[in-house]
Amino acid sequence: MAGRIYLVNVGTNAAHRFCSPIFQDRTFEFIPIPEDRFIPQPNGVLYGDLHSFYDPSKNLDSYIPKRFLEETTHNDPEFDTFSYGDNCDVNPRAMSLRNVERGDFLMFIARLNHWLPEGGTDRYGFFLVGYLHVDHIISSVTSIPLNADLERFSSNAHIRRAMYDSSLWDSFWIFGGSSWSRRFHKAVPVTREICDQIFRAADGSKWKWGMNEGGRSDLQVIGSYTRTCRCSIDPGTEDGAKRAILLWKWIESYSD
Repeated sequence: MAGRIYLVNVGTNAAHRFCSPIFQDRTFEFIPIPEDRFIPQPNGVLYGDLHSFYDPSKNLDSYIPKRFLEETTHNDPEFDTFSYGDNCDVNPRAMSLRNVERGDFLMFIARLNHWLPEGGTDRYGFFLVGYLHVDHIISSVTSIPLNADLERFSSNAHIRRAMYDSSLWDSFWIFGGSSWSRRFHKAVPVTREICDQIFRAADGSKWKWGMNEGGRSDLQVIGSYTRTCRCSIDPGTEDGAKRAILLWKWIESYSD
């Protein structure tokens, strides 16, 4: 797979006080971040409306605090029609996504909470949860898209919220995935060892672990380096091609 790989941190995290659950067999449920306002149905999606990837007849209420169940979730990325949106024109963390082209990959990384049969634990980790193989992009959207684009992206959170409130046609971008896109059946671990082999900082150096005087946990370091979306691997370079091969082999080993 020859496209560039952009690493995109998604899903609820430490700031939201709850995270997507991962189970002992590495199956997982993906829980998106809260919406920044209440958006009623049919445009809004409530946390209580989310369903299991493995059994759509089951909801995800067991993994979400009760106070959130009637709140709107920003259901993005969505893995039914494979789309992802962001405010790339104004949000510094997402601006590099303006360089994404057809054939590139948006690789989604998420902080997951280890769950046991009796409930959640105090153990967390970062995992790759899926990717878009980009084949469709609409940029700087400030009004209702053309019919073909509107139909393609009708499930995306940015379209849904703007259809409710016209002030939210706020120059967002949406990326659509081809049939090569995947939501992994099992989460792919992002370990310190694999990060050293595959990922690089913006200056091309390996990630630095425990950078401040008191030291930081591996979880904190990974979170820090992935806070901003950017191209992590360019297989058009010799080094990037080697690291891309390692990444795809790692994914193949753990995702099913």
